[in-house]
Order: sequence, then C-alpha cells, then structure tokens
Amino acid sequence: MHVVANAKSGSHMSFPPLDTALPAGVDAREHALLLRRVHEASFTGRPVPAPPRPVIEDSWDRTRRFGIDPDSAPPPRMARLDELQRHRDASPIAEVLPLIRRSLVSVADEADHIMLVTDASGQVLWRDGSHRVRSIGDRVGLVEGAFWNEGSTGTNAIGTALAVGRPVQVYSAEHFVRSLHTLTCACAPIHDPRDGRLLGAIDVTGPVSTIHPSTLALVNAVAQLAEAHLQSIHHTHLERLRSVAAPLLAGMSERALVVDESGWTAAAVHMEPVRRVLLPKHRESGTAWLPALGECALEPLPGGWLVRPQPVKEAVPSTVTLDLTGPSSTMVVSGPSGEWAHRLTPRHAELLLLLAVHRDGRTGAQLSQDVFGGDGHVVTVRAELSRVRRHLGGIIESRPYRFSEEVRVRVALGPSPADLMPASMAPGVRALRRALCEGNAPMALRDGIAT
Repeated sequence: MHVVANAKSGSHMSFPPLDTALPAGVDAREHALLLRRVHEASFTGRPVPAPPRPVIEDSWDRTRRFGIDPDSAPPPRMARLDELQRHRDASPIAEVLPLIRRSLVSVADEADHIMLVTDASGQVLWRDGSHRVRSIGDRVGLVEGAFWNEGSTGTNAIGTALAVGRPVQVYSAEHFVRSLHTLTCACAPIHDPRDGRLLGAIDVTGPVSTIHPSTLALVNAVAQLAEAHLQSIHHTHLERLRSVAAPLLAGMSERALVVDESGWTAAAVHMEPVRRVLLPKHRESGTAWLPALGECALEPLPGGWLVRPQPVKEAVPSTVTLDLTGPSSTMVVSGPSGEWAHRLTPRHAELLLLLAVHRDGRTGAQLSQDVFGGDGHVVTVRAELSRVRRHLGGIIESRPYRFSEEVRVRVALGPSPADLMPASMAPGVRALRRALCEGNAPMALRDGIAT
C-alpha cells in the first residue's frame, strides 16, 4: 500500500544492545512462575501481575493478528527436502557456517542446548547440538525445514528477533504458544555487511532450567563474528575485482570507477573515489542517474560494473518511495533515467519517515526530539543526515531538513498500523504508530491504511 505526500502540504537505532529475558538478580524459577501468571492473565482478561517486556507485548499483539491459538497452534509449516537444500545452497550464511559451528556447537552440546541457523524467513536451515534437546525439538517442530517466524509459530526468539531486527531472548511463558513454555531461546540476526540486508539468524534453545544470562551475549557475539567474516570475504572479492579492472582503467583518460554488484568501489581513476555507488535496481548497459555522480554510463564487468560519469546535466529523480513493509526498510528512487533502491539503516529510515510526514521540514533540534526524546543529540542528527545526503544527492535539502519540493514522496506501509517500524523506539515514530492505530494519523499517512 502506498501513501502520497504532497510537497506543498505540510542508522543504527538507539536500542539496548541486548534484550535479555531474565532480570539481574532474579531467581529463574520464580520468574518463570510469574511469567506463566502474566501469560494466563493476558489471555483470560484478568489483571496482569506484571506487564510483559515491551518486545514481548508487541510480539503478542502481532501474533494475535495472525490468528494463532495459544492452546492449539498448528505445527510449523515445513519445506520439502529439495526446497530446503535449495535454500541452504543459496544462503550466504553457508560460507560462515563452519565458523558458527566451531563457536557454538560444543557450547550448546555441553549446556544441553541445540543451535539453529535460519534464513531471513525464519526457516531452519541447519540444526546441531544436544541429542536430548533435539528430541524435544522434534516434538515441537523445531527441526530443519520448519518455519519459525511469528506468523507460523507466534512469539519465539527466532521469529521475534527477525521481526525487530535485533538480538532477543524469549523465556518460558513469554512464548505465545503454551507448548513452548518449557523452552528458553536466545537469537541474534545476521545482516549482509555489503548492504544491511537481513540474511537470517543464529539461535540457541534449551530447557527453561538451563537459562543463563550470558547466552544471548554469546549468540550475539557469534552473529557479529559471522558478519565480520562475511565482510572479509567481500574485501577479498573487491581485491580480485580491482586486479581484473586495473588494465582497463590504466588505458582510460576520462573519469571512471569500477564497482561490485552491490555498488562498492574497487578502483577509480581521474576522480575522487566514492566509497559506494547506489546502482539502479534493474541494471543494464546504458546511462542512469546515480546519486552524488549524476548521469553515468554503465558497462558490465565480470563481478561488477564500469561506471563513467557523464558531463553535468539536469536530472532530478521524480519519485521517492520509502518502503516500510518489511523488516528492512528500503528507499526506491525513480526518474527518467530508471530506478534504484537503497537499503536504509533503522536510524535513516526513522529520519526519512519523519521528513516524509513533515514536508515543510524539521530542524535538527526537532528531529533530535523526534528520534531521541530530547534536543541534546543535534550533532548526531546532523551527522546522520549528512550521510543520507551523500547518498541521495539533491533529494534532501537543509535549513530546515526536508525533501526537495520537486520530488514526489510515497510511503509504503504494511497492512496494519501496528506494523509501522515495529522495532523503533523513537518518540516521533511511536507517536505516528499510535496515531495510526487510533485513526487520527497525519494526512500524509492516513489515506494509506488498509481497511
């Protein structure tokens, strides 16, 4: 669904690094009993003895909308064996699977846990660890090929971590489905270091009695190690592309650069190299308007592209679409020269959403209030928007910060108001989410809510 904001009308996010389930100094058994009372009260309409954690409460709300019954949920959806193998072969995580196994399998086995690696849809691609807990996993459907996203199995560490895009631990009765209350799970997502795309997640699951506060920290550290290794593989590819392109660039007298398929620069001649070029969404030989470079000629190379900036021409994109429908936010820019997409950090998505709603602009102090809840982060806001403007050319203007009046801005939302950037804790975004749920959102968003 899309919303159009008329021009004439009016990062990383600041999350706690880890969302652990067991408060410091709390007895695990007593806390599990409390969570079961909270779960029971929440589903029978009685007053809850304590509020669930916000990440759990939000997940329960999403799970209710999926129509999952906490007492008689169906088994997770399963992929066929041939389909599972295709997904394994296509997953970039396969390149770092040996590293993940070396880091976690022995720990999981000794701690009576299992380790699972999923893709971005929540499908379990690989499973290792304790034989006893694998038998427990068999009974609840925690097996290779099963889909453990929230839409399939309700609130669980895998599905919820993928939904909010950050590490999450789910303990006992924090699971939506009662048959999972005997388990505790810790999960951390893995992102592609080239473009921030969500690749999947690493999860460690075991019996409630084996919960340990450091489990989530360990899983998160291994996820970060996997991302660092993927980054190293990418650097090796860039070095290879640089070697291939060197003879070609040596004979050129005009400005040019060589980039990989994700737009990362391998080499440049006769120009100041840019770190990354935002390539068109559908790439082919010819010319295209690229942010920060203008009109460019594109020629394919083995493993990348030759980019040659052309003489300066007036070429302004006509439409910007802020796509907030999935776990990763994307901005799609289209105009006479084609279309390209840029995956946004959570912080940049927050800032651009706020600017899309406030087409008359926002000052640095106002955006600091919107994102951080106070005006003490103006320098951070300016730095983040400076990075955005380097990517987006003349699309974003300053003093105040705003989208150019020449650009038509569209916001793509999910089917439910509560799906508006569910992981964002920014006060301005939370206010928009609340306004959407209450039916009194700003005009720029109101017309797009599905009925």
